[in-house]
Amino acid sequence: VFLFLQGFICGFSIATGAAARLLSGYDSYGNICGQKNVKVEGIVNSGICQQKLYVFFLDPCNIDLVHQKIKSIALCVSACPRKELKTLADIQKFAETNGSTLCSYELQPSEYTTDPRAAKLCPKYPVPESAPIPFFHRCAPVNISCYAKFAEALITFVSDSSVLHRLISGVMTSKEIIMGLCLLSLVLSMILMVIIRYISRVLVWILTILVILGSLGGTGVLWWLYAKQRISALETQVAKDNLQALLIYAIAATVFTVILFLIMLIMRKRVALTIALFHVAGKVFIHLPLLVFQPFWTFFVLILFWTYWITVLLFLGTTGSPVPNEEGFVEFRMAGPLKYMWWYHVVGLVWISEFILACQQMTVAGAVVTYYFTREKRNLPFTPILASVNRLICYHLGTVAKGSFIITLVKIPRMILMYIHTQLKGKENACARCMLKACICCLWCLEKCLTYLNQNAYTATAINSTNFCTSAKDAFIILVENALRVAAINTVGDFMLFLGKVLIVCSTGLAGIMLLNYQRDYTIWVLPLIIVCLFAFLVAHCFLSIYEMVVDVLFLCFAIDTKYNDGSPGREFYMDKVLM
Repeated sequence: VFLFLQGFICGFSIATGAAARLLSGYDSYGNICGQKNVKVEGIVNSGICQQKLYVFFLDPCNIDLVHQKIKSIALCVSACPRKELKTLADIQKFAETNGSTLCSYELQPSEYTTDPRAAKLCPKYPVPESAPIPFFHRCAPVNISCYAKFAEALITFVSDSSVLHRLISGVMTSKEIIMGLCLLSLVLSMILMVIIRYISRVLVWILTILVILGSLGGTGVLWWLYAKQRISALETQVAKDNLQALLIYAIAATVFTVILFLIMLIMRKRVALTIALFHVAGKVFIHLPLLVFQPFWTFFVLILFWTYWITVLLFLGTTGSPVPNEEGFVEFRMAGPLKYMWWYHVVGLVWISEFILACQQMTVAGAVVTYYFTREKRNLPFTPILASVNRLICYHLGTVAKGSFIITLVKIPRMILMYIHTQLKGKENACARCMLKACICCLWCLEKCLTYLNQNAYTATAINSTNFCTSAKDAFIILVENALRVAAINTVGDFMLFLGKVLIVCSTGLAGIMLLNYQRDYTIWVLPLIIVCLFAFLVAHCFLSIYEMVVDVLFLCFAIDTKYNDGSPGREFYMDKVLM
């Protein structure tokens, strides 16, 4: 029903002419360029422009930074000026030569240089060289220098347009290197997913040793400073206060170190479980190589949906009935309940995006569950991923829809509160600001907890084929029964994956510095390096989040396996020998 109504919004916006207005463009008098138009009551220049295909702005550089739109009269013209026009005589000559009148419709080309109204009704000169935007029939200046102010408003650290131009030229000149480094980050992420099971044990022990040495060293230094200051003569009150503070810090550090040692002693077997799970996850990727490509398919589907969503949003921005405004021009506005359609469209963005991500989680869970509970790995289906997708489509779409809807119910109020907080910035009192931030923080925490529970609920559904609520209850009970194991996996495991992301970003960044250092035909290469590092982190996050997902699914399978099996005849374990 929800998707049907989404389709209705798209169909309504197309049927009311929004698609034609968006693609063909329209002028300030409500005329769609290149189409037959109906006259708008009260607007003199409406109902024309059938043969004029392009939208031309009299002052394209006059940009409203608040509303992010061009504040200029728009006209339909036959052709865009392909060279700079410096005077009214040049504009008149262009109109006579090309048949494209760049001044308002009530002026004839012969009147451009004689009529005093030309100062307001003709474009601001010099008219920049422009070209039509492909598919959208708008004349846009070829030189983007007039948009530097708008770009600087978006990129606050750039105050000089020349700096902006050098940054952009640096990106354009080194685009081949940027693409090569992005590909390198992709390859490094795939390699890391294969070798992480071999280095997980070393990473954990290095981390453990560093934590022990750090806590012991810090505690020792504090006690040494306390002893040193106590021996020396204390003449001032400040020195005595410092000595007292050092004693408190030293005692607190000692207590912290003792508690840390006790936790490590208790958690050592659970840390060993984390290492074992990482080892088995590596085997899963060897048996199910298509898992590596899961982020690509998810990203591709999300891009398709976001493209559709933005297109419909643009349609909604141009839909409605023509209404004269105070300046004598036409605006398209929707009346009644229909003007709130974009709110429904925003909910669709959140829910359907969450639904697509949940489908990925269910697909991964189904494939890994099939791997875990197949005793003889040579008897695995030919493509467990495709088998999991088939089960998802046939049986579990309702589960995924409900799980993603619950996340949406939490995410939408948080987004509304964030919007209110942004709008009231500097206007609300300290108490209101604190309450808003506390509510946003609580909703964020709730969202993260529900996302984690949902992921485990999908795994329980993949194992038992139960509905969402039953699966969520079963998963919650299992997680509570294994709380310490969950804590070990989520701390040690997440830190290892974080180190992996840092490794990929640093390696890609280092390679970028080495390659970009040899370029001499641009001025600034800081922006290309930032782009490369951001892309490397995004790629590493996408791939290692799949790895994290596999580890979480394996853990739930392991917990269920140990709960219902004990290794005796008839109740043999399904787990890998490393987990045993």
